[in-house]
Amino acid sequence: MLPSRSPATRRASRRVVIGLVVDRWDWHARALSKALSALGAEVAAVRLQECGFDTQSASGLSIPGFAQLPDAVMVRTMSGGTFEAVTMRLGVLHALRELGVMVWNDARAIERCVDKSMTSFLLARAGIPTPATWATQSHEAARAIVRREAAHGPLVLKPLKQVGRYGGTWRRGFVGPGDGENGNRINASDKLLFWDYTGNKIIPSIAKSVVMSEDGKVTRVTLRAGMKWSDGAPFTADDFVFWFEDIYGNREVVPTGIADMSPGGKPGKIVKIDAATVEFQFEVPYFLLIEMLAGDTLIGGGMSVGMYQNRSFGCYAPAHYLKQFLPKYSSEAQVNARAKQEGFENWLRMLHNKKDWNLNPELPVIGPWRTVRPINTPTWVMERNPFYYAVDTDGNQLPYINQIVMTLAEDLEVLNLRAMAGSYDLQERHIDIAKLPVILENRERGNYDLHLDLAFNGSDSTIHFNQSYTADPEIAKWLTNADFRRALSLGIDRAQMNETFWLGLGTPGSTAPAESLPQSPGPEWRNKWSTHDPAKANQMLDALGLSKKDRDGYRLRTDNGERLRLQIQTVRAFLPWPQQMEMVAQHWRRIGVFAEVRELERVLAFTRTQNNEHHIHVWTNGGTELLYLFPRHAIPVDPTEAFMGPEFAKWYASGGRLGREPTDPGLKKIFQLFGGAAGQKDDERNKTAQEIWKILVDQQYSIGTVGQSPALMGVRLASRKLGNIPSRACIAQHCRTPGSSRPETWFYQS
Repeated sequence: MLPSRSPATRRASRRVVIGLVVDRWDWHARALSKALSALGAEVAAVRLQECGFDTQSASGLSIPGFAQLPDAVMVRTMSGGTFEAVTMRLGVLHALRELGVMVWNDARAIERCVDKSMTSFLLARAGIPTPATWATQSHEAARAIVRREAAHGPLVLKPLKQVGRYGGTWRRGFVGPGDGENGNRINASDKLLFWDYTGNKIIPSIAKSVVMSEDGKVTRVTLRAGMKWSDGAPFTADDFVFWFEDIYGNREVVPTGIADMSPGGKPGKIVKIDAATVEFQFEVPYFLLIEMLAGDTLIGGGMSVGMYQNRSFGCYAPAHYLKQFLPKYSSEAQVNARAKQEGFENWLRMLHNKKDWNLNPELPVIGPWRTVRPINTPTWVMERNPFYYAVDTDGNQLPYINQIVMTLAEDLEVLNLRAMAGSYDLQERHIDIAKLPVILENRERGNYDLHLDLAFNGSDSTIHFNQSYTADPEIAKWLTNADFRRALSLGIDRAQMNETFWLGLGTPGSTAPAESLPQSPGPEWRNKWSTHDPAKANQMLDALGLSKKDRDGYRLRTDNGERLRLQIQTVRAFLPWPQQMEMVAQHWRRIGVFAEVRELERVLAFTRTQNNEHHIHVWTNGGTELLYLFPRHAIPVDPTEAFMGPEFAKWYASGGRLGREPTDPGLKKIFQLFGGAAGQKDDERNKTAQEIWKILVDQQYSIGTVGQSPALMGVRLASRKLGNIPSRACIAQHCRTPGSSRPETWFYQS
């Protein structure tokens, strides 16, 4: 009920009287009233639709509840109506101002701000950066503008079902500062090239066009005319050269080059042709580059994922903003002094923070949303980028949704409960497939639809053996023994795991990708060393010299006679990996191998893997369905996530300058095949991938369990309030789920 006041109250009161213009007494109106009252004011509601003109009264106005005019009026909301009704309500506000009443958000402000075309006109006239704007009353004229501008400017995205409407806050859950990919994937269109809804076709994104020379040595990238960063600064070829020379080329920032920029071990370069054109130039053919620029790779992943968590990749960066944090553009003493002043150890630590969009709200971005409240707070908040480079088919600037608010969940159980209660508008990340029956049961109560999207990777829960481990020679001996790994694989009951944790929806087997993909080694490799055969596993372990056991039946070390103990490192992230590995530990107990499951916080676990301290790390092998675009979960070539051998990844990525060269014949062959694939064309490259997969599955460097399921970001809860939500989504690393479903075109229908 709206609070009102009697005419006599004004005469009796000496307090300042404020009329609060609202059309309903919601929480915001109540909060304003409480705050103003605390300052000593008397607050009463005013409904403009009930006000009018009365030339017989002293003021000439009729305001119900006020015998005399209020001292001030604050406009919170004004209800809509016909042209005549809205004009009259604005007339009342104009009259109050003429009568000397202080009006906050007066009629002039409303007229300038509600009409976005007038707002844009005034901003442009004042020299304030604003997106290019056209306003017309003709549908045909609007379409003509879109056709004209799209020829050289914005990317035109066709919404899945209909042109949307602006506004709304997308509610979502996240699990802490280590969950940056939660936002990176939503902002994944900040790439030169991307993929369509199906994940099968490469399409333009930031780049207007990408053209490769016949010999594969030069790839020319043409940018979109007039593109801008989220702060309105021009986005040009200089931002690519700045990244290549001052970020990637600075060995204090990036100690060693990346294989993405060195096909065949030959470093390439990025060269500016003109303000809107750059070339990637190489000494040798690099036919893989266009796919690399479209994939979730170090060179092609975009700035959101490329620059977060101390990474320095992505092939471009905002030169106009980041130069101030580099010694090159002042001096090391100056930037170190600034770093100390801002609470950082040195300029490098400051730079890593400033170029991370998860942490720095001031960082200009290219993607559809920008951070306004950082990830290291209980609420990670993003707002729409007003200069985003895409429009819909009617020429409306995307994205439609104004804000994304991610609320910290204490753990995955809390996140899943909130999702089922309807507290999130769209959530696929961290949803537990084991809760599927309860999710189905709560659809009406939570007002959401459930979508199940199948993935193509071989194993959602993959047991990665550290091949470069050296801290304990006895443990290292067994981690690097192929028959030991094969025996452990044969000891796992995948059918039990599938029924318990995947509700029977997954495909048990090895790490190899789905047979429908061109890089699959063939159906016979699904079960290679990946069936349940504990008798054979025991026989193999005995033959290896591990026949002696303690009184509890566990096998003994061959160096000191103590129990052989393996450590399985897990994190509580996408799937209940700790619980799954407890089941695996029970399976291994039946073949006499003791395994201790250790659950660690995600950042700590990743630090241990990068420091080469782990025995076994459990993670998905998602992304390996297109091996060259995301090899890190199958081959230790990327130091950022090298679960199977961080020292070997450093060696490979640095061209032999860092880390340690592998001696295992299988790994050496894999590195040779993988390194040569960049210069191969499609068919030959796919055959090479098949050969790599045959070695990987045969050697069991990573044990597959269950995959090709909806378990990893394929259980999707979508509010029925949202429009343009696809019934099926691509669940693959290169699709950057939910990125390729184009969240910038989603909108609130009501």
